[in-house]
Order: sequence, then structure tokens, then C-alpha cells
Amino acid sequence: MSVPVQNVEAKPFEGRANDREGDLLDSMPWLPCSLSLEVPVVGFTIGDLLALREGSIVETACHHTSDVPLRANQLLIGWTEFDVIGDRLAVRITETA
Repeated sequence: MSVPVQNVEAKPFEGRANDREGDLLDSMPWLPCSLSLEVPVVGFTIGDLLALREGSIVETACHHTSDVPLRANQLLIGWTEFDVIGDRLAVRITETA
């Protein structure tokens, strides 16, 4: 199951571009991308998906210490862990790919 990440805000690039090819992408922060988390859910059916409502709880196969893969446009960019900030569920990046 892929969980879309919301409220992601791109910040302007403030460094200077080097001659390396990869730095070209760093200088274009306005390029759109889709972030997704892959959370394994065992025994989750289409009926379960249709029954989801605000406040629903879904049991995952993640151990509370397991890192969850983070992808940008389907490319693995790092690993995250869940965190609670106030009354919201968030992810904290623990390692980059």
C-alpha cells in the first residue's frame, strides 16, 4: 500500500551550482514530484479499503522500530520512521538512499 505524503513544501535552493551534472537538479526545486511511503498491510482487502473513514485504524506489518521506504516519483530516496507531532502522524527521514 502506498501512502501519499501531504503538506510537502519545496524550499528554494540557496547553494551555488557546481560543474557536476547532479547539481543541475538541485538548482530546480520547482520540479513537481510525488512522494510515497510503502507501508506493508497484511490481509487488507478491497472491502477494507472501501470501509476506511476518518479515524480508521489499519494494522500494518511494520514493527515499530522498522524503517519505511520513501520514494519520489517511484525512485527510492531514503528510509523513514513514523513520528507523532502534536495530533498529526509524520515521518522522519532516518537514512538517505
